[in-house]
Amino acid sequence: MSKNDERVLQLKEIIDKKKLELKGTKKFTPLTNCVLDLEGQKYNLNVLQLNDLQLLLVRLNMYLMSAKDLKINLEISGYSIAEWITDIKCKIEIFEYKKKEAELKTLEVKLDKMLSDEKKTELELDEIAALLN
Repeated sequence: MSKNDERVLQLKEIIDKKKLELKGTKKFTPLTNCVLDLEGQKYNLNVLQLNDLQLLLVRLNMYLMSAKDLKINLEISGYSIAEWITDIKCKIEIFEYKKKEAELKTLEVKLDKMLSDEKKTELELDEIAALLN
């Protein structure tokens, strides 16, 4: 095994650890109906991109802070602002989770390509042997 193969395998172990840390697929269970009518415009949380969700989150937070200062309970489209914020934060977390997962997969593919042919063969043989036992 070459020095590079050792390094590649070490890096793959780090990626595997990071993948385990990411485990626990994020599931979106909304508190709202996901269609927010705000200032005459409708926003469907299920189709908004990350940047749009972040901007909407900031706007709703401004409403929440003002409502707290004024000591009023404000509902938008039949749900509290806190419920909208919770749903948007969850959607943002899912975007971030998918991004991290994709980055790790990309790195793993790059590392696989860097392994020597001899080491690839050895790993495949080890995998086959494990299946047969």
